[in-house]
Amino acid sequence: MASKNLSFSSSSFLLLFFFNLPILLSLCNLSSSSDIVENRVIRSSSTNNVDGGNWILLHSSIGVSAMHMQLLRNGKVVIFDGIEVGPSNLTLPNNQCLRITNNRRQVVTDCTAHSVLYDVISNTFRPLTLRTNTWCSSGSVASDGTLVQTGGYGDGIRKIRTFSPFCIQYQNDVVVSDGSSSCDWTEFAGISLADRRWYSSSQVLPDGRLIIVGGRQAFSYEFFPKNPQNDRSFYLRFLFETMDPYEENNLYPFLHLLPDGNLFIFANNRSISLDYNRNRIVKEFPIIPGGYKRSYPSTGSSVLLPLRLHADVAIPEAEVIICGGSQSGAFTMSNKARVFLPAARSCGRIKVTDSDPKWVMEYMPMPRVMPDMLILPTGDVIIINGAGNGTAGWNDAVNPVLNPVLYRTGKRYGRRFSVLNPTAIPRMYHSSAVLLPSGGILVGGSNPHRKYNFTADLFPTELSLEVYQPYYLDTQYASMRPSILTIETNMQVVSYGQMFSVTFVLPMYRPIPGVSVALVTPSFSTHSFAMNQRMLVLDVAGFERLSIVAYKITAHGPPTSAVAPPGYYMLFLVHSGVPSEGVWVKVE
Repeated sequence: MASKNLSFSSSSFLLLFFFNLPILLSLCNLSSSSDIVENRVIRSSSTNNVDGGNWILLHSSIGVSAMHMQLLRNGKVVIFDGIEVGPSNLTLPNNQCLRITNNRRQVVTDCTAHSVLYDVISNTFRPLTLRTNTWCSSGSVASDGTLVQTGGYGDGIRKIRTFSPFCIQYQNDVVVSDGSSSCDWTEFAGISLADRRWYSSSQVLPDGRLIIVGGRQAFSYEFFPKNPQNDRSFYLRFLFETMDPYEENNLYPFLHLLPDGNLFIFANNRSISLDYNRNRIVKEFPIIPGGYKRSYPSTGSSVLLPLRLHADVAIPEAEVIICGGSQSGAFTMSNKARVFLPAARSCGRIKVTDSDPKWVMEYMPMPRVMPDMLILPTGDVIIINGAGNGTAGWNDAVNPVLNPVLYRTGKRYGRRFSVLNPTAIPRMYHSSAVLLPSGGILVGGSNPHRKYNFTADLFPTELSLEVYQPYYLDTQYASMRPSILTIETNMQVVSYGQMFSVTFVLPMYRPIPGVSVALVTPSFSTHSFAMNQRMLVLDVAGFERLSIVAYKITAHGPPTSAVAPPGYYMLFLVHSGVPSEGVWVKVE
């Protein structure tokens, strides 16, 4: 689909200018127009260093602990736990009660919710209804924006569930409501997963299918949607080879779709590139140095670093970074002997597109197990949540790490890490975090107990929800923050290989380093891994100044669906390290 070219007349521009006058005034007053949560700073910076960011408590309790989180394109976040954790602090919709099967295969009555839909803009939430167990499951957002959630435990271990951001409702064949205020979970009745998927991971593929990989005693992968050609699982010996006796250390494998269309899979301390269409390993990468285990329960985290695109290059360079984890034997020591070994300080970074890739090791300011790693709109990585000793598991970690760490991907080796301001809330096992369109980080969860436990001496079940605001959301940067006016495409669609333009206002423009255009996927976050996380820095084709504060930038769309799987992305403009509010676009 070709992009539209902009041609401004003086009258049309004046109309555009006055229509957006409130935006300009708010920017000139240096007040943050991007705050999409309550402006109640409960715990401000512990230092005067603005680069450390701020923490804002959104809710002391949302009723459930945020084991899993997924941002949707309607500005809402699906949050859920498992159903075997005992009664939550939130009743089910319409005061209903359900008969559910617990982990002892007993049928019990439960009148409480184990999932909520959180509205970022209004800072409100409402209960949702889960009917089978989603404990330690996986998920991906399909190309139409629907969350496809897979697996779990017990009666949910083969289940496939969906949550749509918009549920169209009809009356006399006429649409009367988009239904977003009443959407709820849907379970597939006649379709199930081929294998048991507990602690599995999933990834969206170039053709829009989902691949679901691994799980406890599941040395295989499978696809969704199902059809006669793929209505089965495919054995992957690599998953068996990476399982340690008793400790496993191969669960929730890290998955990253590479720009050549193959799938990077990391488990334990090993990694491969898989041609999933032919069930063939095309490359095995070196073992990550250091002797640490990186996969659940010795949980580290991983991201595919931003893909920087050029119009004349079909397959861009790709780098993966993996941080944190635990020593070999750490889970046995914490789970059996109650001795909590120090976590890993190291990160490994590897350029997987090199002909002879090698790991380059770096070191965080402090050890960390169970970290969440998220790519910020700036292209830097925030490392947040977790502990300094032990592993994932029931009460298997101590020494919460309260300070996030910023990893500046473009800085030179040895100068990439900086410590940010701390939260006051430990985020241990079963915490999660997701990037918001504002550029803030939504953080919730922490329940290292088999059941909800609010009186534990150490790390009681945490039901709170907070947001971390990086430095660029401080009001002193408001004049440098772009505000997007229009995206000049048909129906907000960015087409493969096609150019498109974005108009925006910016009170204080700095030509060096200028403005970049980034696409960021909304990731599914659980167990310290943000599935489907991806950032593309687009190739800029043109830049034009329209007035004193208005500009137009033109960029090339992604070249292929292997580089950018089809679906919804947040589009950010980044100016001098300060991102705009993200605007939703569809890539196809």
